[in-house]
Amino acid sequence: MANLNVNISDLSLKNPVMTASGTFGYGLEFSDFIDLRRLGGIIVKGTTLHPRQGNDYPRMAETASGMLNCVGLQNKGVDYFCEHIYPLIKDIDTNMIVNVSGSTVDDYAECAARIDALNNIPAIELNISCPNVRQGGMAFGVTTKGAAAVVKAVRQRYHKTLIVKLSPNVTDIAEIARVCEAEGADSVSLINTLMGMAVDIERRQSLLSIGTGGLSGPAVKPVALRMVSQVAKAVKIPVVGLGGISNATDAIEFLMVGATAIEVGTANFLDPTVTVKIIDGINAWLDSHGCSSVKEIIGVI
Repeated sequence: MANLNVNISDLSLKNPVMTASGTFGYGLEFSDFIDLRRLGGIIVKGTTLHPRQGNDYPRMAETASGMLNCVGLQNKGVDYFCEHIYPLIKDIDTNMIVNVSGSTVDDYAECAARIDALNNIPAIELNISCPNVRQGGMAFGVTTKGAAAVVKAVRQRYHKTLIVKLSPNVTDIAEIARVCEAEGADSVSLINTLMGMAVDIERRQSLLSIGTGGLSGPAVKPVALRMVSQVAKAVKIPVVGLGGISNATDAIEFLMVGATAIEVGTANFLDPTVTVKIIDGINAWLDSHGCSSVKEIIGVI
């Protein structure tokens, strides 16, 4: 078998396959389907300083080769996570990573600080890009000033591996990535969902309660590949690629354009075992092409 180990700063992954936040729960929900220990990492659902109810229903809609969602980061808050969820997941033998979001810079920093105190959470993914929350989220991720402010504040209070998740809904994503790097990000992940809309022509209204939502799934992959390629050339820190990855071929494409690791998102809804199939598929491809390590193909394009 090829060596699938990769590193994101000080974070060592047994393979480059992780799960995307919001598509894999807290990991435990998938334990009946796969051996969670086989994954390079699990990025749990979005966590905020205070509880969020999320948006009204309907908040998901199927689209051609993808889906829209405006869930709105529904969660019970970071204190609930620390007291009730963390004890259940802290001993899973993989990298358990928490996706952190907020409505203000101070919210982000305080939430990250509370996660920092958890010994068995080696990294956070800072969500400055979520497009389906009415306040915060997207506003920070679409300007260099906003991105810099959040990353700087969190870096001052968070001392482990910091991955910053970028929004694709910008003019120059490489510029945003460089700012995050300058303010202390250890890695960037991209892309989050693209802003989209779907319409019910019989009811003459949007299929989503707040009108718009985030588009994910195979439809976004070409855009995601282009942006990962751009960002990988623009920064020196590792890049995590995601957006429409459904199989090993998709994952290898992201690795070849410069991603050190990848995340699988929407595909988990269709096949709860897809992540381990992708791990096995990457290994099989490397073996069949005479590669002894996955690092041999990272950034070859």
